[in-house]
Amino acid sequence: MVGITGRELNEALAEGPEVVRGLIGPLGPEGRREWALALHLRACGGRPEQTSELLDDLSRQELGWSTEESDRLLARLAGQDAAVSPYELRGSFLTLVPLALAAAEQAPEFDRARVRALRRTAESLRAYRSGEFAGFSAIRDRMDALLRREAPVAPGGLPRHLLDGLDEYGPAMRAAHGELLAGAGAAAFLGHCALLDRPRATRAWRRRAAALLAATDRGTDLVRLLLEGIAAQAEHRIDDLGEYAMNHWGLAGDPNTCLVRGLLWAALDVDADWAVPLVGAVALNAGTGLGGSGGFCRSQPLATTAVAVLGACEGARAGEAAQWLGRLPRKVKNRTVNKGIAKALEAVAARAGLTPSMLRERGIATLGLDGRGIREVPLGAYTAELAVREPGTAALSFRGPEGRLLKAAPKEVREARAEELKEVRAGLRELKALVAAERSRLEEHLAAGTVWPAEDWQRYYADHPVTGAVARALLWEVTEDGTEDDGERWTAGLPERTGGGWALAGADGTARPVGPGARLRLWHPLRAGGEEVAEWREAMAEREERQPFRQVFREVYPLTPAELATGSYSNRFAGHVLRYGQARALMAERGWTGNHLGYFSDGWSSELVKELPVPGELPAGEGMRWRARFFVELVDEGARGDGVARLCSTDQVRFERRAGAAGPRGAWEAVALTDVPALVLSEALRDVDLFVGVASIGADPHWRDRGEDRAYDGYWESWSFGALTESAAIRRETLARLLPRTRIADRVELTDRFLRVRGELRAYRIHLGSGNVLMEPDDSYLCVVTDRARDRAKVFLPFEEDGGPLAVILSKALLLAADDRITDPTITAQIRRG
Repeated sequence: MVGITGRELNEALAEGPEVVRGLIGPLGPEGRREWALALHLRACGGRPEQTSELLDDLSRQELGWSTEESDRLLARLAGQDAAVSPYELRGSFLTLVPLALAAAEQAPEFDRARVRALRRTAESLRAYRSGEFAGFSAIRDRMDALLRREAPVAPGGLPRHLLDGLDEYGPAMRAAHGELLAGAGAAAFLGHCALLDRPRATRAWRRRAAALLAATDRGTDLVRLLLEGIAAQAEHRIDDLGEYAMNHWGLAGDPNTCLVRGLLWAALDVDADWAVPLVGAVALNAGTGLGGSGGFCRSQPLATTAVAVLGACEGARAGEAAQWLGRLPRKVKNRTVNKGIAKALEAVAARAGLTPSMLRERGIATLGLDGRGIREVPLGAYTAELAVREPGTAALSFRGPEGRLLKAAPKEVREARAEELKEVRAGLRELKALVAAERSRLEEHLAAGTVWPAEDWQRYYADHPVTGAVARALLWEVTEDGTEDDGERWTAGLPERTGGGWALAGADGTARPVGPGARLRLWHPLRAGGEEVAEWREAMAEREERQPFRQVFREVYPLTPAELATGSYSNRFAGHVLRYGQARALMAERGWTGNHLGYFSDGWSSELVKELPVPGELPAGEGMRWRARFFVELVDEGARGDGVARLCSTDQVRFERRAGAAGPRGAWEAVALTDVPALVLSEALRDVDLFVGVASIGADPHWRDRGEDRAYDGYWESWSFGALTESAAIRRETLARLLPRTRIADRVELTDRFLRVRGELRAYRIHLGSGNVLMEPDDSYLCVVTDRARDRAKVFLPFEEDGGPLAVILSKALLLAADDRITDPTITAQIRRG
């Protein structure tokens, strides 16, 4: 400060507080403020005990603080350029804060955002440091009184506490929309929005918001632009202190979070096409995990609010809201937000008298595709074609002036139509995301056993430009009289367009028309007899038709004698050792949620839970809900840097149920395996089989090379060459059909667990589960990693065509049948040794 050098301050403090008081006493208010600012800065820099008494004296005096001086004091305590760390602030809160609070009380205006941040810290310390309860309570009460003071608003300006500077969002919006923010009514409307500090708005709050919005100049544009800003806001360090006086990463600080919450609820009452998609976009951005994944989302308060707003949509907006709510769980992994999504989706569906998935189907976008599944976009002399084809593949191609089809954009389009081409490519990304979402939704229907009336099936599935490409590649069943419980009355077939509508074409070529009174459902091998399943698998392989997900070749898991003996749980997949990171990613992808495993509190074991689909023909709130529980434990290998487990072991799978209800539900009830519906049991165990099949250390051909101490009591060998799982059994059955069509048909034979291959140098046995190889005659292990693309195009694979175990096994067989032509020294050295 002017007149007070660091040397003078040091010398005065060295002589004691009384000397400093003697220097300050004769000064007027301006001089005392200079000393107060200097002493406060010294306290922020360390050893606050040197100045605590002096600061306490000065904080009790009327010194005529200015707004600029008040802001300077508050900025030292909270914000990006704070002079004290959050941790140090907690330790010296009662020394540093009173002076800044006194300055704010005396100044014409003050930084409300920073006072709010300090207030949350005071409330936290009030409970944490009970011995100083009275001190923190007094500060908190003074801050409450201060914050109740009406904020002055300059004509044509926005109060400082709205869109504040404790995050990147507030300054960005002020810079981008200054004219709009200065418009008539904007300050009053945004001030009301900033009062919403909880996920749900009351009816009174919404009425007041609607009235203020109507009185705001270009009010709907203001809501739209500010929500677009938060939907596009990148995660960053927030300078809002938060409850524990710690900076954190997110989208907005607490004050701006409240403001955006208000904007989200205000958008619900705006009659515009952008409202629901924009609320959904905010939910997606806020609910996505930090860094793009994980359970710690970018802003849980904003995500839960946006989800609640979607759940409040009614009428024509309900279907669109359901679409967004259905999309969110694929990206949002936070358990609290996902619970809100499920609740909101069910609420929207219940008002429509439908299940959530059946409501979603009524709002599936066409993205401009016509009945052929094509959207044409003129680009000068060329035409871009966005298309979706069976079994659900989105593609972009270009057609030249002469009608010739081009796979890539020509140079003329890239240079002269760059912006339009950018929009077309964005459309392709959107189309791919929608196709993926529909593929997942139809697989949910397969597991749920949903039944549709013919009119809905034709409108929302067979004829839909996007969904139809997925649905028409799947096998359906039809019945005319509604007695769907009688399996003999259902007839299966692939959708086939006829002159008068649709028919289902059977495996033998016959077709059954889909009449107006028919009901349809997706065919599941669990309901079909063994002969019918074999017939359809043969037909699909013969026709070389792939499906959007595994349906005809789907694994089924009926109860085993061992499970009938255990009664309440399945040990079918217990005792496996999995690579935890890979297993965890698969579990999240398939909708299983639970605590992480690792070297931290409660990290030694975890329970993964998945709620199974509700039967599709039952209205929301009725029927029975089911869920599976899968138990895993950490395999101790010593902690690594992030403390997360490297390996886990598997344990039991159990099932629970509870009755659906419109109001509060009861507790989940454990049930015997015999009481679990066959589809629920089979689909849950199929997921667990997938986790084991993909993530087991036995699936890693290099694992045994890591040493005997990594064998885990022979687990690697027992899994790599042991009994086949259900998926491996289907793989064996499929190979029996495929191998006779290959060039190595005379060199291979199938045994119970292996594909035996006769090479020129040796014979080999490839395990049909793990794909690992043993060499005859001594069963020595052969480590071979093949090119998974090798020969893939020459043999049709009905599933696992993109590098799955079936492709790997066939690739190894083709390689080893010509072992005399192998040039890889790492393989030849193993074959020729001994």
